[in-house]
Amino acid sequence: MDKQQLSKDILKLVGGEENIDQVTHCMTRLRFNLNDNNLADRTTLKNTPGVMGVTENGGQFQVIIGSEVSEVYKALVNNMSMKPNAESAPKGGKKQRNPISALFDFISGMFTPILPAIAGAGMIKGIVSILVALGWMTNTSSTYIILSAVGDGAFYFLPIILAISAAKKMGSNVYVGAALAAGLMHPTITALLQEGNTSFAGITVIATSYASSVIPIVIAIWIAAYVERAIDRITHSSLKLIVVPTVTLLIMVPLTLIAIGPLGGVIGNGLSGGIRWLFDNASILASILIGGTMSVLIITGMHYALLPLAVGSIATLGYDFIVPLMFAANMAQGGAAFGVGFKSKNTQTKSLSYSTGLTALMGITEPAMYGINMKFKKPFIAALIGGAVAGAFLGTFSVKAYFISTVGLPGAASYVGPDISNLLFALIAALIAFVVASVITYFLGFQEEVPAPSATSATIPVVAEDTKLQDEQIFSPMSGEVKPLSLVPDPAFSEEMMGKGFAIQPSEGRAVSPVNGTVFSVSKSGHAIGLVSDLGAEMLIHIGIDTVKLKGQFFSPKIQAGAKVSVGDLLMEFDREEIEKAGYNMITPVIITNMVQYTDVQSAGSTTINEKELMYTVKA
Repeated sequence: MDKQQLSKDILKLVGGEENIDQVTHCMTRLRFNLNDNNLADRTTLKNTPGVMGVTENGGQFQVIIGSEVSEVYKALVNNMSMKPNAESAPKGGKKQRNPISALFDFISGMFTPILPAIAGAGMIKGIVSILVALGWMTNTSSTYIILSAVGDGAFYFLPIILAISAAKKMGSNVYVGAALAAGLMHPTITALLQEGNTSFAGITVIATSYASSVIPIVIAIWIAAYVERAIDRITHSSLKLIVVPTVTLLIMVPLTLIAIGPLGGVIGNGLSGGIRWLFDNASILASILIGGTMSVLIITGMHYALLPLAVGSIATLGYDFIVPLMFAANMAQGGAAFGVGFKSKNTQTKSLSYSTGLTALMGITEPAMYGINMKFKKPFIAALIGGAVAGAFLGTFSVKAYFISTVGLPGAASYVGPDISNLLFALIAALIAFVVASVITYFLGFQEEVPAPSATSATIPVVAEDTKLQDEQIFSPMSGEVKPLSLVPDPAFSEEMMGKGFAIQPSEGRAVSPVNGTVFSVSKSGHAIGLVSDLGAEMLIHIGIDTVKLKGQFFSPKIQAGAKVSVGDLLMEFDREEIEKAGYNMITPVIITNMVQYTDVQSAGSTTINEKELMYTVKA
């Protein structure tokens, strides 16, 4: 994968640098906050080599790359003249999103950056638990105390970590946010609140524990962002450095202690208690529903709404029921991808299925989900069923996660608890999800396009890229009006991504060979023909725009791949009028696809042309 070129293509296809408000990335996706999502060319992006899929969740425009996303992100940022600054306030004039989309965007933008910290700390907690369970470490040794502190630290000081991330997402000062959280967690205030009967300026302060909490600090930072902006607007520029942070902290720390903290604590405890009640009273049903729909929630972005619940549950109860269901859903996606690999007769599909399936087992499902399972549809349904069946098992045995970690096999340590059977049941559920999804995929089958080489493709005569070719004349494959590629309503052609040349608005329903050479491909739908001339020019004749959707209707190929042709030999007949009645633009690009070996194309100067007349010359 050429990451530099891929980043340039993505930058152009999302509408250019001027359309980007913010861009971040997670483990598999580039996440854009675009000023206008409609300016992004979804179709071309999806077909760009290196892009596994495109989706829009919670108002974010997301480009799925896979495990190499961080390198593509770095290349993308390096190609931008104005570096994306997540701490800057959102740009004005941006299209307003509905409140639900805005909420999901805020939650995802806040939690995604901190996941590595809490996952790493969680893994350390799991390793310590395993070492103690195996008797290789005592829970009284100094080594245990130090490692436990490392593992617990990120969770105990979670409000400070969240404050930084939330302030960054809100566009406010991250250090003021951290100072706000630190003030709430100062040992003196903690001790004062534990004593009870605390007041501030005569107002009673309700005792609230902020350690490991989620909701209070999120609400506080959200309000603090607006307070900070209001103070900034009315403060003279010479005083901003001192006045804005000082007044913000003086307002927000007492306000949080008196009102926001107790309210957030009630909300957080209520949500955690509600989850516990649900799994205590309807565990199997809840697990089936969540396990069976988790992959759908991921597609829509709604799974981010579960993250605060899971983190809050672990913080208040010491365990969570949702993370194991995410684990099962991921194993099911991996199983479905492996099922495709077992069933497929296509070598490339097999290889992609096994590699993305293995990645899903490691906890990164997007490559398998978008690249294989959703592509073939039935495997995705099989994965949902696998997640539901495994969910029923998890609900039956009340399997818990004791910390947040990678939701894949490497994160199995998160299920190590007081009872070792919890880990065993989690692994059995993973096996159930994998096997059920794989077996159902295998027996349901799926529609796989396997092109017949004799009818649709042939070996392309290879010309080394450093070979110097000579000037060559390209004759018109059809009669009509000659148009520049810039007028073709498809960026792949109009921006010369696929090659250079010219287009024709045909007046008749036939196409002939523009060169003496060999036909190396005829698309199954008949709309595209690939040729290579005897002198080495590789060509594409693309009849109409989006006509692939006709699936061959109104096209009648007169030649097969591998055939030798001369200028004027009939290649294709098509019903131009019927295609236009169906709503398709018949403009036909005639391009040179190996332009790397040429310098330019030169028009013959005709605006109207007949077949077999000189159309342009490709210059060596």
